[in-house]
Amino acid sequence: MLDLLPDLFDAYADKLTLIAPMFVSYGKKECFWGEVVTVKCYRDNSKVKEVLLQNGDGKVLVVDGQGVTDCALLGDMIATNAAKNQWQGVIIYGCVRDAATLKTIDLGIKAIGVNPIKTEKKGIGEVNIAVEIYGVIISPQSFIYADANGVAVSNEFLDITVLDL
Repeated sequence: MLDLLPDLFDAYADKLTLIAPMFVSYGKKECFWGEVVTVKCYRDNSKVKEVLLQNGDGKVLVVDGQGVTDCALLGDMIATNAAKNQWQGVIIYGCVRDAATLKTIDLGIKAIGVNPIKTEKKGIGEVNIAVEIYGVIISPQSFIYADANGVAVSNEFLDITVLDL
């Protein structure tokens, strides 16, 4: 499946909200979806690493890094662990690093940019709270759908098997 969002919006426009088109794809998986888990952090990816070490089967981590671009909240080692733990994807409102290696990891990864500088590790951040990215509220247990066309959020699971893909 290459293009999910156009068909989803055709079938479920009233149940989806498109996040402003700012995200670039960095992972091997271009198209991914799943139940939302959130992390809100500021220049510290400790909680990102902690969450992605857990079982993520059927889930997408949404990281509100507050749009900070002077350090990276995800790199190849954490992304590798996420893939091993069956996460579908990671959406980062912030930066990633190890961009060429991330393309080889079987994980959906979207971020607003790249930066080779790592974060501080202070263990600071919040997990599973509602976050806001460009005016769109994303809550734990909502659902993310992402492909080359963008990133959309829904407050309910959307049955993609009914789509003519």
